Amino acid sequence: MERFLKTNKKKALQYIEDSSFKEKFNDFSPTLINHFETDTKIFSEFWKSCNEYISNFPLKSKRNEKEKYATSTTKSFCDITRKIFLRKYSSYIYSKLTNNMSKFIDLDDLVYNINALVPHITPTQKEINIENTKVLKEKEGIEINQALVVSAVLQLETEGTHLCQSLMLPSQLAKDAENEFIKNRKVDFEGATVEKFGKYNVATLENPKYLNAEDEKTLKPLEAAVDLALMDTESELCVLRGGFVYHPKYKNKRIFGAGINLTHLYHGKISYLWYIRRDMGAVNKIFRGIAHEEFSLDDPFFPLKEKPWIATLDTFAIGGGCQYLLVTDHIIAEEKSYMTLPARKEGIIPGVANLRLWRFTDDRVARQAIQNGLRIDSNSKQGSSICDEIIKEGSMDEKLIETIDAYTSSGVVGLSSNRRAFRVGQEPIEVFRKYMATYSHDQAYCHFSDALIKNLENYWNAASRKID
Repeated sequence: MERFLKTNKKKALQYIEDSSFKEKFNDFSPTLINHFETDTKIFSEFWKSCNEYISNFPLKSKRNEKEKYATSTTKSFCDITRKIFLRKYSSYIYSKLTNNMSKFIDLDDLVYNINALVPHITPTQKEINIENTKVLKEKEGIEINQALVVSAVLQLETEGTHLCQSLMLPSQLAKDAENEFIKNRKVDFEGATVEKFGKYNVATLENPKYLNAEDEKTLKPLEAAVDLALMDTESELCVLRGGFVYHPKYKNKRIFGAGINLTHLYHGKISYLWYIRRDMGAVNKIFRGIAHEEFSLDDPFFPLKEKPWIATLDTFAIGGGCQYLLVTDHIIAEEKSYMTLPARKEGIIPGVANLRLWRFTDDRVARQAIQNGLRIDSNSKQGSSICDEIIKEGSMDEKLIETIDAYTSSGVVGLSSNRRAFRVGQEPIEVFRKYMATYSHDQAYCHFSDALIKNLENYWNAASRKID
């Protein structure tokens, strides 16, 4: 570790020209003395100095090569020092923030309130607000500091599981709309809707201008729709659909999902935390259910509030749309529909698909899909390993009712128990927690990489697309 630190410090010092900062940087030695208050003071002052140094540079696009190296190597060294600090103190910090885990916190509480204990370890809300005014390629990547905190907590068995449980509780948006749902049997969250039909509830993703792509506008609405569908005590199962879209090519057609909104991504309108909230929130709740505050996530006596889910694959399921399919129990697909996980052309990790897709296909097909852009047609051999029923175009509504009736006529208690039994063997919460610890770390670096910008410009023509 000492040699590693020395090498990275040396790299940064080559490009630092500010004499006063260079002296402070050179004198700093990230050695822990194992006293929280003292270590916090030393490390916080160093991070503050680094932040101030980087803030004096012009926008990223205006920097010369030496300025680029000076900022990137300084940030890289700061990341290393944060990781050293968090490896030592993340358990202590989380315990403080949660009052010895007697209360649950969300991601905002974690990444912002931590500054009250350790100043400058993550950006403040004000700093994030300023960063959010920039397009992605001009951002400094200060949200990576948030990623280091989230990943550090998830690496811890007890604390990480507690955070998983926190993010599986009903969202405030859903709780606020619960009475409306009971009274009207429908709630429109402007980005997603949830509607009750007898023994089943339907949650629908609605972002028609962007072919039902997911972004900050749809994130909380879709999670709240999932929450209400699961919280309802009268229904037996749930359906996940994509709504109708505006594009003339798909007139009067539904699209299951177009993945992350690449236009919003390029223009800096999607935060790093969006990825974590999505996969530890709505996606995980469909897969596992809603957590109890009183009982642990793996308590067999008091299982999670879960229901079976049916997905209707209309037209296509790209990226995040395909990821949702992998957590449902029954997929009805149009014969001409298809699935893709275009991670290579985007440069990001496709959620938890790396952990799940190979269970449906096999390892090689999963790698071809994620790393080489393999398109999986629903009516192909690979598609039949994911989809349960392939139907003719235009018959989805009729087939959906038929499938729901087949399940509910004999009761779904056994189905809920069987899906839980599969999950215990395939993906217990411990496996998910460890995956998310790695994902939370690596996705941040993907999100702020130059490669992502180039991919969006080369494959998506993102620079020419306007944002609403």
